[in-house]
Amino acid sequence: MNAADTAFVLISAALVMLMTPGLALFYGGMVRSKNVLGTIMQNFIMLGVVGVLWALYGYSLAFGPDVGHIIGNLDWIGLNGVGFEPFKAYSETIPHQTFMIYQAMFAIITPALITGAWAERMKFSTFLVFMVVWSTIVYCPVAHWVWGDGGWLKNLGALDFAGGTVVHINAGIAALAAALVMGPRKGYAGYGNGAEAFIPHNLPMTVLGAGLLWFGWFGFNAGSALAANALASSAFTATHFATCAATLAWVGAEWIHRGKPTTLGAASGAVAGLVAITPAAGYVGPMSAIIIGMAAGSVCYLAVLAKVKLGYDDSLDVVGVHCVGGVLGALLTGLFATKLVNAAGGDGLFFGNPAQLGIQALAVGVTLVYSFVVSYILFKILDATMGLRVTPEEETAGLDLSEHQETGYSL
Repeated sequence: MNAADTAFVLISAALVMLMTPGLALFYGGMVRSKNVLGTIMQNFIMLGVVGVLWALYGYSLAFGPDVGHIIGNLDWIGLNGVGFEPFKAYSETIPHQTFMIYQAMFAIITPALITGAWAERMKFSTFLVFMVVWSTIVYCPVAHWVWGDGGWLKNLGALDFAGGTVVHINAGIAALAAALVMGPRKGYAGYGNGAEAFIPHNLPMTVLGAGLLWFGWFGFNAGSALAANALASSAFTATHFATCAATLAWVGAEWIHRGKPTTLGAASGAVAGLVAITPAAGYVGPMSAIIIGMAAGSVCYLAVLAKVKLGYDDSLDVVGVHCVGGVLGALLTGLFATKLVNAAGGDGLFFGNPAQLGIQALAVGVTLVYSFVVSYILFKILDATMGLRVTPEEETAGLDLSEHQETGYSL
């Protein structure tokens, strides 16, 4: 066991924890003022809901002893046997409990990402049930496939350093299922009682949230090295430069397309870059990271524009940023990964191993199909039993009042 590694991973866990309140602010600023607390609440409460779920059984399902290369068993239920000695399949230098709590923060923020798809219209009670079930039957299995000891995608050699497939594709495609089943917001694009403007009510809050996400993401990506070493430094560096490049690319694309650069575009571009570099951070060098970031900023901007033409209401662009950005990052990992950065990883197409791109594509495809199908079915079941949406009258009043009996701002 190594004290420096343990301290580093615990600090990284705290940084990843901060990302969930950061996401709450990022999303909260983008909705209308009557929904700011409802949106923030759906993110913040994940710390409690998934935190307890993870301790009771989630960690055991995701990382416990393998069952058929698909799921962990329940040997570690209630964190039984998850103690202070390292579990060498995951890390030889930090306590097993440290690895567990670090992974808990990933499990918390992943379902929180989905909330942007249904912002301003989902019932809080149904939301809670969905999150518990989705975390159990979607997040935990996919995490085991990719990261768990014995997981089938891990055994194939799929590279996902910090969550391109497990976190961003997984949540992003579930967001598409949500938008399709739930339908558009009242007044959106002519739906309901006529079209109305859907503009962010507090962009400074959104930019603050983006800044906290950028800051916390260093724990997300560099911390995934699970040691205070050169690999952590490389992942930190790649994360930052990719995000810088994506911010510039999004703003540049927006400037060309719309004639003006926007603050929301800069914040969105930064998040797109963070998403795309996540699977690659521990496998690519700085120049490759900049290329990945430039691709993410431009491609995700186009994906967000396509939402209107495709006719679905993904309120806060979870699909365009997290799903598309995650897919892009995972596939580009198959091009730019190199063992010169991480000897335990793999070489991509540009470093003499075209098979890696095929493995990455398989991991992307399986995650897209599994998460979408299961999420879609779950939404349909909940819609038929509990109802997904608040009433039109409650939606008009806003979720702050109708769901929580409070307001974000005094009049």
